[in-house]
Amino acid sequence: MRTEKIWFKSGETDLSGSLYIPDAIPETVAVLNGATGVPQGYYSAFASWLADARGIVCLTYDYRDFGASAQKPLRLSKATMSDWALEDQPAARHELCRRFPDARMWVIGHSLGGMLMPMQGDLSDIDRLITVASGRVNVRNHPWPYQGLARLFWFGHVPLVTRLLGYLPGRAVGLGADLPADLYWQWRRWCTHPDFYFGDQTMILPDPHWPESIPAELIALSDDPVCPRRAVDALAEIYGRGAKTRVLDPAAFGLKSIGHLAAFARRNAAVWPALLDGQEVRAT
Repeated sequence: MRTEKIWFKSGETDLSGSLYIPDAIPETVAVLNGATGVPQGYYSAFASWLADARGIVCLTYDYRDFGASAQKPLRLSKATMSDWALEDQPAARHELCRRFPDARMWVIGHSLGGMLMPMQGDLSDIDRLITVASGRVNVRNHPWPYQGLARLFWFGHVPLVTRLLGYLPGRAVGLGADLPADLYWQWRRWCTHPDFYFGDQTMILPDPHWPESIPAELIALSDDPVCPRRAVDALAEIYGRGAKTRVLDPAAFGLKSIGHLAAFARRNAAVWPALLDGQEVRAT
């Protein structure tokens, strides 16, 4: 297995990515659409495993104005979540198709990485979709005590500091990464409206159109307070009849917890085969 650093275009923007390439000619390639505020390096262990253990080429990348793709001061960025999902995610998929035109295309979406796939343009190049911890989330659906933290994030000091600084100081507020202000405000509108992104009056989303011919598997983690099962099921409705939801329980893999972000962490490698193998796994 080898790793290759690449740059590719998303409209007028250059994005930084990493290709994990097995020694053999691949029959399958996978683009990994990351979660909000999670840099591509976080997925390196999982992407290496895909290449080494499964012979699958994997592309990880950073969205515009974030991580290794950031090319200007964050307070100057106008990037939004919909830019990341409707512009950057298809651009990454198209780059992988360009490089490996004869391979099957899988999309693995983590959180934001799967939330708007049905609103993207031409989906005919996709052979399989797997989402992990992706859902239509409303702040009222979080279990307590996490709901209290979420309410502070949306209604407490965080919006005040974001307005003052001109960007979301994610490192300072415990998110882990700084983010563009416009992205935060859009994210806030979505997560505080009962209809999630359909309730955002500042934008018009394309109509969802997920083909039944493309298998879509939406994975929930039983201990995820950010995106509980009900939010995953709500997203599955957007995918339509071709989608199925399944639940993975950390205890079934001998793990204490996985939560919202840690399914791709090296310490939770025991769960990785189950992400691909299509079975619901619960502790007995």
